[in-house]
Amino acid sequence: MSEHSGRRRWWALGALAAGVLVVAVAAALVWEGVLWPNRLAADDYDVRGVDVSAYQGEIDWPVLAEQDLDFAFIKATEGSSHVDERFAANWAGAQETDLLVGAYHFLSFESPGAGQAAHLIEQVPAAPGTLPPVVDVEYYGDFAADPPSVTELRGILDPMLDALEEHYGAPPIIYTTQEVREVYLGAEYDRYPLWIRSVALTPEVPRRDWEFWQYSDRDVLDGYAGEETHIDMNVFDGSLEDLRALAL
Repeated sequence: MSEHSGRRRWWALGALAAGVLVVAVAAALVWEGVLWPNRLAADDYDVRGVDVSAYQGEIDWPVLAEQDLDFAFIKATEGSSHVDERFAANWAGAQETDLLVGAYHFLSFESPGAGQAAHLIEQVPAAPGTLPPVVDVEYYGDFAADPPSVTELRGILDPMLDALEEHYGAPPIIYTTQEVREVYLGAEYDRYPLWIRSVALTPEVPRRDWEFWQYSDRDVLDGYAGEETHIDMNVFDGSLEDLRALAL
């Protein structure tokens, strides 16, 4: 091998090593939430908020709320029997701030929708000024590989949405992924406010079709001390007055 060829080889190896290092550092910064691809797009929206659960642990709501936030969704229930262990404390604490507050329910594919609605209603008051309840519809566990049919899922979801709307006096918000929306939710669900999850890229769903966008699940804020150091970030497509108008 000539001296010139050797230098070229070492230069190529050095460039490759540098490229690998750059990718590794970028991946680490994304994992820690320092860099996030959607933040620039999310900056176009003035109204933003968080969603939390027991994973964030004890929350100092005045500290959390003062970080340029306008709303918060709090996990309340799951299925027909589970209650998030921090729901009562989070609900009470968030109410003492200026945040617009709502509760969300994680939909189970294994119990009737009417029973799940009754469970949520038992835990979440229909308090004027709070945001409508949210039904979180996404794959979980073994259902990611073996999802329910459209008929099966709608047979659970529809009775729940109907019962919640009757009780709270407003259409519930549907939180879902783009994949689940495309498979299960047709045009007849367009009357429900949509909260779309798209944390890698901007939503493929047209902007006019969604009200809330969860753009990050890797942000870090002050004011909580749970096993999960990150927090989900969201924006609302409208003004703060528009969001208040959505409240009960």
